Amino acid sequence: MFADSYKPYTSGVVRSIETTKSELTALGHEVFIFAPNYPNCEEEPGVYRFASVPAPTYPDFAIALPFSLKINEIVKRLRLDVIHVHSPFTMGQLGSRCARRFDIPLVFTYHTMYDQYVHYLPFAQGISKKVVLKLSEKFCNRCDLVIAPTEIVRRIISPNLKTEVVSIPTGIVISEFAGANRNWLREAYNIPPTKKILLHLSRLGKEKNVGFLLEAYKEIRKKLPETIFVIGSDGPERETLQQQAASLGLGEHVFFTGALTRKQVVDSYASADLFVFASVTETQGLVLGEAKAAGLPCVAVKALGAAEMVNDGVDGFLTELSFESFIPRVVQLLQDDNLRREMSARALEEAEKISSTNMAKKLLHAYENIIHKKKQREVI
Repeated sequence: MFADSYKPYTSGVVRSIETTKSELTALGHEVFIFAPNYPNCEEEPGVYRFASVPAPTYPDFAIALPFSLKINEIVKRLRLDVIHVHSPFTMGQLGSRCARRFDIPLVFTYHTMYDQYVHYLPFAQGISKKVVLKLSEKFCNRCDLVIAPTEIVRRIISPNLKTEVVSIPTGIVISEFAGANRNWLREAYNIPPTKKILLHLSRLGKEKNVGFLLEAYKEIRKKLPETIFVIGSDGPERETLQQQAASLGLGEHVFFTGALTRKQVVDSYASADLFVFASVTETQGLVLGEAKAAGLPCVAVKALGAAEMVNDGVDGFLTELSFESFIPRVVQLLQDDNLRREMSARALEEAEKISSTNMAKKLLHAYENIIHKKKQREVI
């Protein structure tokens, strides 16, 4: 797997790679990671790090320099059956070159709607959108298989591609949530048992639309003052969002946790009453699946992957991107304890359908298919 981001950086893509590696290893396969180096990152068996530089608009993100005098020797020695890239950029390009050089099947997961992230570029964002889309399309057509995290995204990208596209979500590690501490948020932030907790977890970037959630929460508090809003994780917009919360008069009612350990993330899901999500750029929205695995109902804006991860009226609600649509659904679930408990039970059932083990087996089947097809072409 060649990736532009990996531990200790935290994101949905990193979580996807971690989960997939763990499950494929458990099924008896060897997985190797080629990724950027970070200061003080721990050594991990099977992980090859590349020199990197901080991103100009987000120093916490490292951009790998995709050059190595040893890469050919390493790839030959590992005798790779498949190269799976997780971006069309620096490390993805290196993975693609290695696949061509050694005639190895190339798989690409379309994790991100890349045109929605050009605000991280320091200049020419309008032109960059078109360039990024064209680059992504061209890259996909050099691959043997493209994986979309949801069926909705598969349908969006397929018409422009010659390469086969299949839908395989990132799986959820259901077992993680079995022993979660359902009081952790209350204990960590001294939240009284009388207050209901709204939770949002994501890297705090512009594309996550957390500002919308803060504006909505201001109105929710007018109807339900006995509530607290916890915003987990960290990111480039944290300071701006904290200033927004203060300007809305929400300072003491909104907790920004900063970076969390994986155990704290799981405990956060388990100890909240409702998960809220407003991003319109997600190809899957992994946090929505994780919330369901903790039995946490979700209210999310209906867009791209989120529209597939939440079953409207079953394990949560999908709404339009408007306060008039979003706020009443949040209030409804916070007021109706019976409905919230029913949705919680159904969320647990729905999460099982995308367990990490099942999704890894589906991915493995896709690998085997492209290996077989490549061998057939060679025979012909």
